[in-house]
Order: sequence, then C-alpha cells, then structure tokens
Amino acid sequence: MFDLVVVGAGPAGAAAALAARRRGAQVLLLDRADFPRDKACGDGIAAHALDVLDQLGVTGAVDGYAPLPALRMIAPGGGSVARPLPRPAYTVPREVFDARLVLAAQAAGAQLRRHTVRRVEVRADRVVLDGVVEARTVVGADGAGSVVRRALGQPVNPGRHLALAIRGYAPARPGPAEQFIATSAARWPAYAWSFPIGDGRANVGYGEVLRGDGLTRTHLLERMADLLPETDPATVERLRAHHLPLSTHRPVAGRGRVLLAGDALSLINPFTGEGIFYALLSGALAGAAAAGSPGPAAARRYAEALRRRLGTHLRHSSVAAWLGRHRRIVDAAVRAAGCDERVYRTVVELGLGDGRLDVRTLGRIGGCLLRHVPAPRP
Repeated sequence: MFDLVVVGAGPAGAAAALAARRRGAQVLLLDRADFPRDKACGDGIAAHALDVLDQLGVTGAVDGYAPLPALRMIAPGGGSVARPLPRPAYTVPREVFDARLVLAAQAAGAQLRRHTVRRVEVRADRVVLDGVVEARTVVGADGAGSVVRRALGQPVNPGRHLALAIRGYAPARPGPAEQFIATSAARWPAYAWSFPIGDGRANVGYGEVLRGDGLTRTHLLERMADLLPETDPATVERLRAHHLPLSTHRPVAGRGRVLLAGDALSLINPFTGEGIFYALLSGALAGAAAAGSPGPAAARRYAEALRRRLGTHLRHSSVAAWLGRHRRIVDAAVRAAGCDERVYRTVVELGLGDGRLDVRTLGRIGGCLLRHVPAPRP
C-alpha cells in the first residue's frame, strides 16, 4: 500500500508527488496518458509558478524558452494598456512543461504508472482505486472532468462558473515579444490571446464563460479570428478545446483521505483563466498535507493550508470577477492601469498570482469609471 496515490500527473499531480516525496512518503503517480503528451492550455507560465517549483527543488522547467517581458491588453471598449510585467512570463507547450515536471517527480522517487482510474472506494483505513491500487491518502489532480471529484459527490461547475476555450498554434504576431490579450465586448466575459513561444510560433486561442447555451467549434474560431485579425485561421494547427472550471464555484477541498487539487478543485482564475500557478501551489499543499497526515485528518489539514495560503486571494479574485462582469468596469480598469503602474501591478498580481485588491486600486478604477460616465439621453 502506498502512502499517497496521485490521480493525474499534470502540474498539480506532479507538485503533489514532489511535496510528498520531500517528506519521505511512498508515492505513486497515475495518469491515463504516456508522457510527453499534449494538453489544451494557453501554455503561459507566470513567475509565481516558478516560485512554487523553486520551493519544490525543481529547476529548468522553462529552459530553452525566451522570457516575455511585457503584457498588452485590449479592453472590451477598445482601450489598451501595454507595460512591462513585474517579472517575465514564459510560454512553454504543456507537452514539454508537464513532461519535465513528471521527470522531476520520478527523479525525486515517485513511481509513475499509466492507468485510467474509474472507481474510487474509500474504506476506514485506506482508499482503493479500481480494486487494485491501495493508498493511505489519494490526491485527485485529474482535471476538469475529475473522477475523484465525482467520487466525493461533487458535480461539475454550473454555467457562469465554467468557461470553454479553444487553443492552437500559429505564426507569432509581428512586433515585440509580449503576451497579448484582446477582450471582447460581444459575449462578454470573453477574450482571445496570443502568447509567443520564441520559435516563430505562438499559442493562440479564444475562450468565453458558458451561460447554458452550447458553443460550437465554428463559433469559437470565428470569435478568435475577429479578435486576432493578424492570425489567419488557416495557419492555426493542433486546435483543441477544453473546459475551465472557475474558482468562483469550488467543491470541498477534500474529505478524509481524499483531496482535490488544480482543475479538479476548480482552481482557475476567474479573472484571467490562469491555472498553472494554482495547480502547482494546491498540488504542493495537498502533497504536504497527505504526507504529514496520511489518513482521515489529511483533508482537514489541507483545507486549513489552502485557506491560509490562498483564502484571501480567492475571495478578492471572486470580487474582481463579479465586478468584471460589467464591461465598463473592465474598460475603466484598463485605463487606470495605463495611467498608474501600481494599479497595473495590482491587476497583474491578482490575475497571474495570489494578489489582492486594495483601496487605492479600486479608487483609481472608480475615478476612471466616473470620468467616462455616458451623458444622459435628452
């Protein structure tokens, strides 16, 4: 019997394995795919994600990929802001990034096995997967369609707390190397992105929050083409769509011996769609909790760690997402970020890391909003 079995070997799962191994636990990583494997994602790696990897002893995760020093964002109303990022970001295809993390987990002593988990049985003294794998504790890091989450009786996110995006690879936009985000007034909240990789290609895509109506592949591609006019749809390769369960509707972090991390815990930033930092951090916290309390106390210990580390940020990001449902507020935020570097940094930290709103930022945004109140109709 293993001390910890991690279902899903993506960033959350690999981080859980690494954190548990650092505490001496016997760890088995299960994944339905062989690595390297593709994963639909924007491929953006923020500096905050690298901070977590550094704490786990992982180096070289972005080696060979050029840093992106700046971000350019187009507001729904057409305004824009372009400034240097507080710290550079990277674009690393997930087939490379995830494989590097899995190799790091294996080098740390975790075992990797290809296996598709279909049944989770929680007993008094262990968790049994598919009748053949036993563990004192299980971490479900198996994504938006998590089997482990369903075993806890937690349904998928409902509409307005779930987004759908499509991603592909195309020639990079001309101009300086920067992350580019173009938000859409139509069907807001929605945006397209273009993140250059550094080899002449960019990860491009489009996503929007679901409202109960089905979205077709044709619709997603048409919206992407509208917002990224420099990108010829005919040049976009390896198109894949994926769901994004937003952090505004999270299930319980775990029960007893079973924990959830990353997308399985709906840890996707509702403001930006970023999930790698959340995945790595929640996975590391889950792995540490499982190794420190290998038994029914694991979920309580993990929930407390999550609350201490991310609780305030998640509340603030939910408030930002609620405010962001109003396009005029987003327009005002972009104007404020263009005028005030401190506002820009606050917005970036909130969207890419674990930042928080502050009174000054809200005041600046409110001032920009009031200065652009439409005149009353005669």
